[in-house]
Amino acid sequence: MARLANLNGVSETLPAIPKLPSFQRTQKRTLILGFHSNKSQEFQDQPLKITRRLAIGLASVAIFGNTGTGNVSLAEDNGLWLTGPIPIPPIYNKIANEETGTRSFLKKGIFMPNIGIKGSEHRLRKYAFDLLALGDLIDKDAWNYVRKYLRLKCTVMYYDFDKLISAAPADDRQPLTDLANKLFDNVEKLEGAVKKHDLHQTESIYQDTTSILQEVMTQMA
Repeated sequence: MARLANLNGVSETLPAIPKLPSFQRTQKRTLILGFHSNKSQEFQDQPLKITRRLAIGLASVAIFGNTGTGNVSLAEDNGLWLTGPIPIPPIYNKIANEETGTRSFLKKGIFMPNIGIKGSEHRLRKYAFDLLALGDLIDKDAWNYVRKYLRLKCTVMYYDFDKLISAAPADDRQPLTDLANKLFDNVEKLEGAVKKHDLHQTESIYQDTTSILQEVMTQMA
């Protein structure tokens, strides 16, 4: 009891803790407008929860900035994608049709990755081999597929030949140019026959084209 009394005595000597004035906290309210409704909803602020979606959103803002027009140049210069149509690679050698200035089988909108000279040689050899197997589909009802496959492969070969000719020694450029023109002249005729669904003409032109494809494979070996 004495200790209790002493404690009571000590407690009585301590100054009273003043009470802080009470303030009534005003809760902020945020107005949210729905996209598909004319009604608005009010809700009280809640602690921010870091979710995976929010983290990705914050990271994208930090990297790319706002999506306003003032930052369009940032997206154009980041080196990750193209903001416009896929550019058509220039041709530096005389492998186009002299009358039209182009080739009828060329497809637009094909991205041509830079795989180097050795890569272009390997791809020319591989695509020539792929086209040698196209004859199995000519006598079947697959005209649309044959034409699309032919145009896709030959478009890539067209730009690979141009790159290869530009990098070749001076003495080798003309033989490569002649080989490319011989191939693409036949491909234009073949593409025209396939487009008309002329079986006899397609088979005849394709037989002539196979010998050129084999020559391409030998040249690129």
